[in-house]
Amino acid sequence: RKVSRKKKGSANRKKAINRLGRTHLKISRQREEHAKRLARCVIRSNDLVAYEDLRVKNLVKNHCLAKSINDAGWYQFREWLEYFGQKFSRVTVAVHPAYTSQNCSDCGEVVKKSLSTRTHICKCGCQLDRDHNAARNILTRALGTVGHTGTLLNAWGDLSSTLPGSDLVEQDGSLIQESPLL
Repeated sequence: RKVSRKKKGSANRKKAINRLGRTHLKISRQREEHAKRLARCVIRSNDLVAYEDLRVKNLVKNHCLAKSINDAGWYQFREWLEYFGQKFSRVTVAVHPAYTSQNCSDCGEVVKKSLSTRTHICKCGCQLDRDHNAARNILTRALGTVGHTGTLLNAWGDLSSTLPGSDLVEQDGSLIQESPLL
């Protein structure tokens, strides 16, 4: 607004433009630094990071939400997640967002609901917050994409039997081994 009030070609307008540019640069650097720090923290504290493959370009078309979505820097955060995932050798998986909040995370049945409905209630008895249900569905899809079979491996890559009711000797006989690096 200050720039638009100044007379074109004046020295005061150039000063105002310069001041506006510095402010814009400061805000964009703050947004990028926040996205970097948050992405690094998320990647280093998790072995697998799963997120919805949202089309930010399409979300910004809603004029009511566009400013807040751009201010949050979702796309920039996602780019940093993928970068730090490669750098720290962590798995990052983008999951297709279709029906993540509609499907029941327990039985898989589709439960239609409007955006104003914040609780997921299914016939099978599952009652969760809508976002929690979606997060469980995203994790399940991501594990399916990665190829997680449900078996556990110990530090040496041997299958680890941690079945309830089995003896301690049966559970992990390979723990007696020394690390090959020592």
